[in-house]
Amino acid sequence: MLSDNRPQHGRGRGSDQAGDSVRSHDQLAAELGHLARALQQICSAGELLQEIVASAVHLIPGAEEGSIADITNRRHIEHKASTSDWVRSTDLLMAETGQGPCLDAIWTQRTLRVDDLATERRWPEFTRQAVNLGARSVLSFQLYVEHGNLGALNVYSRTPGAFNDDSEHVGLLVATHAAIAYAGSRKRQHLEDGLDSRGRIGQAMGILMERHQLDRARAFTVLARYSQDGNRKLHSIADDIVRDTESAALTHPAVSSSGSS
Repeated sequence: MLSDNRPQHGRGRGSDQAGDSVRSHDQLAAELGHLARALQQICSAGELLQEIVASAVHLIPGAEEGSIADITNRRHIEHKASTSDWVRSTDLLMAETGQGPCLDAIWTQRTLRVDDLATERRWPEFTRQAVNLGARSVLSFQLYVEHGNLGALNVYSRTPGAFNDDSEHVGLLVATHAAIAYAGSRKRQHLEDGLDSRGRIGQAMGILMERHQLDRARAFTVLARYSQDGNRKLHSIADDIVRDTESAALTHPAVSSSGSS
């Protein structure tokens, strides 16, 4: 992770003060390079997302808190990482109210800045409750948009007008690094899930082959028919077969030592 001794540029500062904390190009480049190297060394998806959020809050002028969320089918929000319970609750208000920046403008805008939620009129129910929680300024960045799903990096402040053009510029640079790292993490997770699914399907086919004296092709056909008849994913059917077989083995274990003294 980035060092905890790093200076806290812009945390909790309004837009006027945020302008005073503009980094030199060399300093910003060095910090972004440090971030890129740090993200490359993290294998755990959870740790990666937490590092992205923590680094975004550190680097973006005006940011006090941050979060990452996945939005699927344009309505369902899956919270991935945050710097505090406060910002997590603010994010989840979008799911509860069906309103908010990540459910609307961020789909068509790479960057979305709200200077004061108290005067924002686009999402009245969300903004009312978010302001009650203490949120005033929001800055959101797209991490990806694919197949009707979206990933977003959000930073918040309790101060109106906390973010300025420098905040957006730095945030876009951070989001670019974050998007690359996040895409790599998602790809690894998909590969791991795929390998796990194939392993379970192979186990289930082996069980069917042994139980019903089938060859491999026939076992797969039976498994596919179960999937089609039940309108369920193949790996879900395989999971059930393997789990039921393991459960039966535990409940009625083979008495392998019945002939021993």
